[in-house]
Amino acid sequence: MTQKNEGKNKNYSIARKLRKEGKSTEELEVYLSNLSLEEVVALKLEVATREILKGKFYGFPIWRSLKYIISDATLKYALSATRSKREAARFLGIQERTLIKLVKKYKTELYFTEVEKDIDNTTINQ
Repeated sequence: MTQKNEGKNKNYSIARKLRKEGKSTEELEVYLSNLSLEEVVALKLEVATREILKGKFYGFPIWRSLKYIISDATLKYALSATRSKREAARFLGIQERTLIKLVKKYKTELYFTEVEKDIDNTTINQ
């Protein structure tokens, strides 16, 4: 049974997911917290495209890909920062049914559940 101030989203944490996957550490998060969001995005783009020619981001034109990338990241954050989809929709200033459509389109919940399934399977097989 969940406590009153816990919702379905309580286990959604981008930081925890990335740490479990070995993609982040507390130290990295401290460094990131000292950068503006614009600096983080610009640095990621620079690092990701360093070896790639013609300004393509993983083979995609950066400018056309930005709306998708930012929307996906914002949905992930909204779900991790709130307790429910209703609260996430309010946080984003959209209707709950719009949020549900976007979560399906971007497969946002799958992002959080894949690691949990992998960890559960690893624990069972040990």
